[in-house]
Amino acid sequence: MDLLRTPDDRFTDLVGFDLAPRYVEVADPDGSGRIRVATYRVGPEGPGPTVLLLHGEPTWSYLYRSVLDTLGAADVPAVAVDLVGFGRSDKPAAVTDHTYARHVAWVREAVFDALGLDDLVLVGQDWGGLIGLRLVAEAPDRFRAVVAANTGLPTGDHDMPEPWWRFRHAMEKADVLDVGRFVASGCARGLGPAERAAYDAPFPDDSSTAGPRAMPLLVPTRPDDPETAANRTAWEALGRFTRPFLVAFSDGDPITGPMAPALRAHVPGAAGLDHPVLRGAGHFLQEDAGSELGSVVVELVRQVAR
Repeated sequence: MDLLRTPDDRFTDLVGFDLAPRYVEVADPDGSGRIRVATYRVGPEGPGPTVLLLHGEPTWSYLYRSVLDTLGAADVPAVAVDLVGFGRSDKPAAVTDHTYARHVAWVREAVFDALGLDDLVLVGQDWGGLIGLRLVAEAPDRFRAVVAANTGLPTGDHDMPEPWWRFRHAMEKADVLDVGRFVASGCARGLGPAERAAYDAPFPDDSSTAGPRAMPLLVPTRPDDPETAANRTAWEALGRFTRPFLVAFSDGDPITGPMAPALRAHVPGAAGLDHPVLRGAGHFLQEDAGSELGSVVVELVRQVAR
């Protein structure tokens, strides 16, 4: 597997995000080397719940900067992870290097094995939920609670919304990916030039964009998808998850909106909770309502830590 690494100077002077990365390594599935994964920490390190923040497509942990600020100010331990192919993490050069199963395995190895994290509170948005909810289903005892934020666990039994198909086709057809523009289109308030530049930073040229190009192709869209069986198994396991499961969706996401009631109805841990709706926010609710989402997570951590 050929790996690319974004030069550090691409990440200087990022607006609102000055956390230094801590790197861990995970296995190259070809067995030819190791893949470097970037993580970012706030809050004290020690016993008690740790918030695990997983981003999605085509962003990186910069997306969580306001959430991280809120968690850090409240002394809540948190770790954000750049998915392989995104942010400061190494980038497999071929679209075919990316599979759903590999991304689950990479996050599992980074979080459980390399970082040794347990007693987790997952916050998963977009692909952060597609990956994170698989891990919750596999190892429920490692998770104290879950916050599902504009995400889901598709099996291909129901068609994806038309806005998602438009996004997938745009990613497939683009000669050069303008990642900042794609992220801005998913924010209710848009993005300024400096913020758009921060989302472009991980991708100095189009050769490094295999990750963003691959991820829409990996979403199960038919019942015989290679990952459908694994996601169905995960749904079954989530149907037995009794720890707090908070559904914190925005009010303006046409892609994942229908998943909110499905998750609330299916997961036993969602029963009896006050599930917030973040108003005036789009798909990337961390951009539009990051501080509010952070406050929701702080309150949940305090509840489960009692």
